[in-house]
Amino acid sequence: MREGQKTFTARSLRRDETPAEKRLWEQLRNRSLDGHKFVRQSPMGPYIADFYCRELRLIVEVDGATHSTAAELESDRVRTRYLEMQGCRVLRFHNDEIFNGLDEVLSIIRSALTQTPSPPPSLRDGSPSSPAGGRGHKEERQ
Repeated sequence: MREGQKTFTARSLRRDETPAEKRLWEQLRNRSLDGHKFVRQSPMGPYIADFYCRELRLIVEVDGATHSTAAELESDRVRTRYLEMQGCRVLRFHNDEIFNGLDEVLSIIRSALTQTPSPPPSLRDGSPSSPAGGRGHKEERQ
């Protein structure tokens, strides 16, 4: 996707946010979560991150029902690996976690915000990076 197209798509996604994204954004916007600034629908290479704290390179993804088939889960794993290779940490939550366990979701995000970010994988021993938090990450749920 070309740069101009990514910007257009990101703006469109901001306007057409899902109910779960809207609910989480209400908790993250305006430095509401412990003073950390998040932006939404931020272009990141070939992807668009749902929520991104640039200061700490933390990405929060909200996955709906379209993230359930084996192919979609593999696509999410590839996306997460790419973002981690860029030095970001990625948390993933399903819509139902946002609606039925928002306090726990926010607790996991807070915990990730207080952890010292790891160096990008290229600066480590080559082992895959592990996501901040725990619950909510698809690779750990299977």
